[in-house]
Amino acid sequence: MRFFAHTESDVRAMLDTIGARTIDDLIAHVPANLRASATINLEPGRNEAEIAADLSGLAARNTGATGLASFLGFGAYRHHVPAAVRAITARAEFATSYTPYQPEASQGTTEAIFEFQTMIAQLTGLEVANASMYDGASAAAEAVLMAHRVTPKRTRVALSRALWPDYRDTVRTYLSALEHLELFELPFDAQSGATDLRELERAADDRLLCAVLGYPNAFGVVEPLSEAAAIAHGAGAMAISVTAEPLALGLLKSPGELGVDIAVGEGQSFGLAPQFGGPGAGFMAARTAHLRQMPGRLVGETRDRFGRRAWCLTLATREQHIRRERATSNICTNHSLCALAATVYLAMMGRQGLRELASRNVELAHRAAASLETAGIRARFSAPFFNEFAVDTKDARWALARAERAGVLGGIALGDFWPELDGAILVSVTEMNTRSEIERLAGALAGEN
Repeated sequence: MRFFAHTESDVRAMLDTIGARTIDDLIAHVPANLRASATINLEPGRNEAEIAADLSGLAARNTGATGLASFLGFGAYRHHVPAAVRAITARAEFATSYTPYQPEASQGTTEAIFEFQTMIAQLTGLEVANASMYDGASAAAEAVLMAHRVTPKRTRVALSRALWPDYRDTVRTYLSALEHLELFELPFDAQSGATDLRELERAADDRLLCAVLGYPNAFGVVEPLSEAAAIAHGAGAMAISVTAEPLALGLLKSPGELGVDIAVGEGQSFGLAPQFGGPGAGFMAARTAHLRQMPGRLVGETRDRFGRRAWCLTLATREQHIRRERATSNICTNHSLCALAATVYLAMMGRQGLRELASRNVELAHRAAASLETAGIRARFSAPFFNEFAVDTKDARWALARAERAGVLGGIALGDFWPELDGAILVSVTEMNTRSEIERLAGALAGEN
């Protein structure tokens, strides 16, 4: 990062402006024991080159994943990021991704967001998409709040238990301030891994606000979204789909085609490396009838006074974000740099390229499942899956530890999140995994190494 030096007079002027006596006053609220332990253990008088060498030595002690065959997924996926994505997003004009309130000064940013919205609308099969969802989990929670604004008298939210734990926790946290809403978890079928729609039918009465299902779900299973939407609509409720692996939308029928009212998810797979779990680019798309209730940003196309094509924020005012509980949304931070990466990625891939890549992921995942079955490790669920699937082992932790010793990150132990799936491992396969890595995975989990 760039280095900006501050003179003593600079520091004094800033402290005087905010009314603080010293820099320590700014962190006086932090407990003293924490402040005392936060000091940097460096001898005085060291020069920059010496300190940089010491820090590099410390960093070199980290164990990297280089050389490991990774089959981790569960909401964050490893895909190839073309060099052009990094080249464009690294340009200086995109470095500060603040909300483009002044369209006359930010046409490049607003145009990029407009293109992002367009591509998300095409992927989801819905009429309008927005921007500035923080990530997939918060987008799911915002979708439930949006449904509540559309049908405020309904009180029951049916949330699939086959959603990712952090997504369910985020929805639960958002709804905790609305005590009149009831959160009802839909179980998943032990055989198929899909949401049990019989329970949704039982919950589908005049209290049902919305049904929220993954597409695919946390186990990689492709949910029967059309049937779920029909059940919800039959009760006058809304259907919400949540997608953490958006590459699946390059091959599966779009949520809009299947009757979904609001489609949300995480765009990380499009041009963003997993990088320790973030940042991401949440997305949301809906039907035009519900446009006024959408949160976040919406960029529209217009004409300037000279008749030239132009872009601006539309159907929202800046003031809505400071109206607290009366606001349509309190989303303020803009994620346009991440959305730009997704936009560049999708533009480079195109419709056909995205479909071919999705097909490649399906092919490799099913090849991995077949290799594991040959090695005696059977699939946990029977429903169709995209590029990740669950398998059964006698002891998931032991199997994964053995695989790691063999140079393979074999997956995620599902029993840590669903006690009834103790022994199950979720395996994710993308185009980044080679055939030899898949063979190593099967051998490592089967105990041949």
